[in-house]
Amino acid sequence: MSYSDTDLKTILKRTQKIAVVGVSPNSTRPSYFVARYLSLKGYKVVPVNPGHAGKMLFGQTIVADLSEAPKDVDMVDIFRRSEAVPPIVEQSLDVFPNLKTIWMQIGVENEQAATMAEAKGIDVIQNRCPKIEYQRLFGELRMGGFNTGIISSKL
Repeated sequence: MSYSDTDLKTILKRTQKIAVVGVSPNSTRPSYFVARYLSLKGYKVVPVNPGHAGKMLFGQTIVADLSEAPKDVDMVDIFRRSEAVPPIVEQSLDVFPNLKTIWMQIGVENEQAATMAEAKGIDVIQNRCPKIEYQRLFGELRMGGFNTGIISSKL
């Protein structure tokens, strides 16, 4: 899977509301870092995790299922095992009339789900992270992959 920087940048610029499926309220989990980062960048993040439904995360109530998310979600970011992706994509196609992108996180790939979404005109990104791509494409990635905001010559 190869994605042009232009296509990735277009997706990240047009996206406004992201349902993050499998997000964790545990601040040590990658899904937490990604969702937090995206919310700090101005995206409206809808946290989806049935095990934590009703709790608050980044100022939003965690919903148990995509059917409980606002209908104006335009991107679904999936933090689930690859084999769990098809029903998530199917439900996303059913409940979000303005859906433009299905994004599968690093290590998550499912050709069946990708084909299903692409047949409906939805852009699909697999095995990538929107946080990393945002940082890379908008000049926030620095040496070592981190932008600490600290300038130092010490190692």
